Amino acid sequence: MTYVVNEKCIKCKYTDCVEVCPVDCFYEGENMLVIHPDECIDCGVCEPECPVEAIKPDTEPNLEKWLEVNRKFADSWPNITAKKPAPADADSFKDEQAKFEKYFSPNPGSGD
Repeated sequence: MTYVVNEKCIKCKYTDCVEVCPVDCFYEGENMLVIHPDECIDCGVCEPECPVEAIKPDTEPNLEKWLEVNRKFADSWPNITAKKPAPADADSFKDEQAKFEKYFSPNPGSGD
């Protein structure tokens, strides 16, 4: 099992989860984070830290796409190990649906 970041993170990109991760397995894209599934130790401390509930165990149904997104982009985006301020407009996107199709960016974030 591993944890994955799903669509709810897009355009919100809160980094509270990064601060508690004991193995630094988060990677930063332009507008979301992902978890490297081979580095995650399944401790689960990140899940309750996410204010938009974007982190789920991969054992939950319908997360196959998100496991692949996390795996693919964790290999190309920079590692993030410290909390950063959320985007100024993050709260306005937290309840929006279908964010992947509208906003997902494959571009890397700034990392640390």
